[in-house]
Amino acid sequence: MEPTARRVTIADVARRAGVSTSAVSKVLRNARGVSPGMRERVRATMTELGYRPHAAARGMRGRTYTVGVLLDNIRNAFFADLLEGVTEELSDSEYTVLVGAAGFAPGDQARVAHAMVDRRMDGLILIAPGIPRGEVAATATHVPTVVIGHHDRAAEFDSVVDDDATGGGLVVDHLVALGHRRIAHVSALGNSVGRWARRPEVALAEGYREAMRRHGLAEHEQIIRVRFSEEFGYQAGLRLLAAGTRPTAILVGADVAALGVFRAAGELGLAIPDDVSLVGFNNTAVAALPPVQLTSVDQAGHAMGAAAARLLLERVEGRRTRAQLVSVSPQLVVRRTTAKPPRA
Repeated sequence: MEPTARRVTIADVARRAGVSTSAVSKVLRNARGVSPGMRERVRATMTELGYRPHAAARGMRGRTYTVGVLLDNIRNAFFADLLEGVTEELSDSEYTVLVGAAGFAPGDQARVAHAMVDRRMDGLILIAPGIPRGEVAATATHVPTVVIGHHDRAAEFDSVVDDDATGGGLVVDHLVALGHRRIAHVSALGNSVGRWARRPEVALAEGYREAMRRHGLAEHEQIIRVRFSEEFGYQAGLRLLAAGTRPTAILVGADVAALGVFRAAGELGLAIPDDVSLVGFNNTAVAALPPVQLTSVDQAGHAMGAAAARLLLERVEGRRTRAQLVSVSPQLVVRRTTAKPPRA
């Protein structure tokens, strides 16, 4: 039997690249203070020598180089945009992203988050968590944490949000300009246990209501709350479109649920946008597909995920300054699902 080849170490990389072991360590951690030239030289040497960090050994030294991302389900395409931003931002580091799809129940989400903490992950990115705010803040006191989506701030964690209220206003302004008055809104079913006062669906609904009132359309406000999935969107669509006086336009708080409304309209013999205009939120890849061409609000999910990863690395590396908030400005992307309302 041939002897097992010796594992390449960080010292071997430093010696071959002509730098210190601390410099190699900084490159591995994607830390500040490393010039682009040195980073490139160290990376090239790692590839040349076939260096692969020993996760178990690093974990015993206090760091596992793993980041946990918690979300409620994997069917929401917007989460894929967020995850792509996270992973791309971390691609030049040695961090591995591990995803936990925990479902909508706060207890189930808390169990997955605890499992991530128990496995000594170096940081957590929580996407619109249903876990109570106080519990998230308590966890963040000893595990670097970034929350995506919720507008509630806390000293213990950083936040990345979309300006959801502005996004709601953009949609209403667009629809009113087309001539619509009966504009309904399908919102997320909020979680009363979590005690998050400014969840994304709350901010979006506030933007919708403010814009409706600004245009003198308060009497036509109509909000239905469901969980954001294609099936629940379908049920909301049936409820709205089978009514005696149906809306002429619908704003849905997530593209995945808007697809369900699309299906409901078809089953009821209604054409989009001839009979009803439809607007989604997130501007996921499916919105641009030729058979769909959904008008949607672009939340720049990739940029939000990348920002969350940057903030988390800063926390992991020891930033102790006040909590950071990154807010992304939404843009309305108009496609074929919105048009003038049908004549009475």
